[in-house]
Amino acid sequence: MKPVHPLVVGIAGGSSSGKTTVTRSIAAAVGETGVAILHHDAYYKDLPLFGGKSPDLTNFDHPDAYDTPLFVSHLDALKQGRSVEQPVYSYTSYRRTGEARKVEPRPIIIAEGILIFAEASIRERIDIKVFVDTDDDERVLRRIRRDVLQRGRTVESVMDQYVATVKPMHLEFVEPSKRWADVIIPRGGENRVAVDMVVARLRLLGTLIP
Repeated sequence: MKPVHPLVVGIAGGSSSGKTTVTRSIAAAVGETGVAILHHDAYYKDLPLFGGKSPDLTNFDHPDAYDTPLFVSHLDALKQGRSVEQPVYSYTSYRRTGEARKVEPRPIIIAEGILIFAEASIRERIDIKVFVDTDDDERVLRRIRRDVLQRGRTVESVMDQYVATVKPMHLEFVEPSKRWADVIIPRGGENRVAVDMVVARLRLLGTLIP
């Protein structure tokens, strides 16, 4: 039987830790019709709202960089059985594109992002908190590969951003938020045993149709 109320699963962890891989693995195990996914990164504020700073001087890893109230309102709407229009954010222009991705309510709602446990307004709405824990060196290498190949950045710009904001904000906000986790997945999304245990827990709670 499906639950009367949807179950909210939070997936947090450092930048490039494997959160998306874990999210996709859970969604694949459940089936596309069983999961709604909200990415906190889709709720970045537009660049002009950062006081006229250029991207290289903007801290995109601080909680204030996100429109968290909108994210929370969308999460609440999904829990209440209403669809939402999730923004589409461009990492090239550092702005929302004006388009939106419709997210329908599902038995399982996955909230994913680096800071979702650091934000009390999000954390208190999550039923199961999963922290994806990956070695710092591995995360840096993944971030360089992703930003250079997918977002058109230079290696130098990626490293400068990592030193200036990514690492300090990780130490200040992301890493301490691990204490709120119910489950910690070491070695990232490649840890199939841990991912399977999370899926098994969902089945035990009666969230998934056998």
